[in-house]
Formats: sequence, structure tokens, C-alpha cells
Amino acid sequence: MSTPKKKPLIALDLLTRSQKDPSDALEIFKTKILERPLFLKPTSPSERTTSDARSSRQKVRSLEAQKTRKNPGKPRPLSAKQKRALQIYAIPKPQQKYEIYIPLHRMWCGYIREILGIDIKKISPEGYGRFVEPKGAGPLLASADYHGALVEVVRSRCVSRVGLRGIVLRDSKFTFEVVTRGNEVKVVPKEHTVFGFEVPLFDGEEEGKEGDGVVGEGEGGEVERKFRPFRFEIHGHAFEARAPERVTRKVAPHIPKDL
Repeated sequence: MSTPKKKPLIALDLLTRSQKDPSDALEIFKTKILERPLFLKPTSPSERTTSDARSSRQKVRSLEAQKTRKNPGKPRPLSAKQKRALQIYAIPKPQQKYEIYIPLHRMWCGYIREILGIDIKKISPEGYGRFVEPKGAGPLLASADYHGALVEVVRSRCVSRVGLRGIVLRDSKFTFEVVTRGNEVKVVPKEHTVFGFEVPLFDGEEEGKEGDGVVGEGEGGEVERKFRPFRFEIHGHAFEARAPERVTRKVAPHIPKDL
């Protein structure tokens, strides 16, 4: 019975041809091919040596930057993607109630009256002394903070949003996040949307009711009057900035193109 012939080793044959001494070819074949290590898992970056000059220069620069950093122990701020993943600014479901934010709205009413210069003490019983000029009120409203404002969508490219009404919980760069009377949190884009809101003259006035007439008699037979609140409308595209950024921005009065 004949034994099968062994196939010639092509690598050894090539090495023998390239080397003058056959023993050198056999040694190279043994160390480089037969005894070559076989890695069962990828080598970690710390164990792997690289000759890439660019990566070595980047590593040196990063180490130098860490040494020259003023606060080496201070962690880096989270990115926007990490904040969304961690839901840092998400409002818990038990806190999505309209009644919780009514005191915030009353605080905002006092804040906006102070900005507009509405002095309640100077208002006469007939209602005189409560004038607000558009030229002066426009830049003030453009730079105001609307956290706590009770806004209503007056006009919008999306018809289903018209009539939406709620207290502003978050005044971001491109949206208003409001909570409605039905305890629902809605995100309304500022672009292509006109918002309306009212500024009552006195604290504790009922929302959505207009006056300027006699509503009853007070103590001693004095007639009490309920005055109509100020009504403003703002175009959302002019407010596409964060509240702290709007404070330092100079606003020039002009007529919008899409008015």
C-alpha cells in the first residue's frame, strides 16, 4: 500500500530560493510561520504598539492639555445628547399639574408689570394712568422671560394648535413647553406661531374675564371696578433664543414680512 505524498511547502520553497543558506531559510520558516503566535482575542490598545506618528502626537498633546488645565478635577459638562438620554429636564408625571404652577404665573404677572412700569398705586379708580406705548413696551417684551406666562396660540401654520392655552414651564430656544388645564404638557414650536397673553392690573384677578364696568359694591357703599387687562401678541419667530440670550439682545422695531 502506497503512502500519500506530502504536499510541498510553498512558503519554505520560496524562502529557500530567496536565501543563500538553506539553514537560514529553515530558521525563518520555523520562527515566523510555524511558531507564529495565534491571538484568540483582539489585543487591547494598551498592549498594542503602534508606529503611527499622528496618533502618538495626538496623545502627547492631550497629555499636555491635561497638565495645563486649570481645574483638572472638574468634570466636563454633559452634551445635549447625554442630557436627553438621562432626561435631566424631563418633568415627572406627578408634577404635570396645572394647579402647581398657578403661583408661578402670579409671580410672573408681578414681574412683567414691573418690567412694563405699571404702577398699581398710580391707577385712578376711573382707570387713568394705565397706558403702555408700543414703542417702549416692544423691546421690553422682546427681552422678557416667559417662564410662568399664561400664553395662548392665536395663529399658527398648524391649525390644530390654535386655541392651545397653558402656563409656560420651559422657554427654550425654539419651543414653549406649556401645561394645560387638563394637566397635559404640550411642546409648541415658536416658528410660524403667534402667541397671545394678558397682563392683569391687579393680583388675584380671574383669568379670561374682561371688565371696565361696575361689578359690585365694596365696604361702605364704594363702587368697585374691574379693569380690562393688557393684551399682547408676540410672534414666535422673533423669540427664537434662550431667555438669558434675549436680555442682552438689542431689538429694533420693524414690521414683520409675514404679518
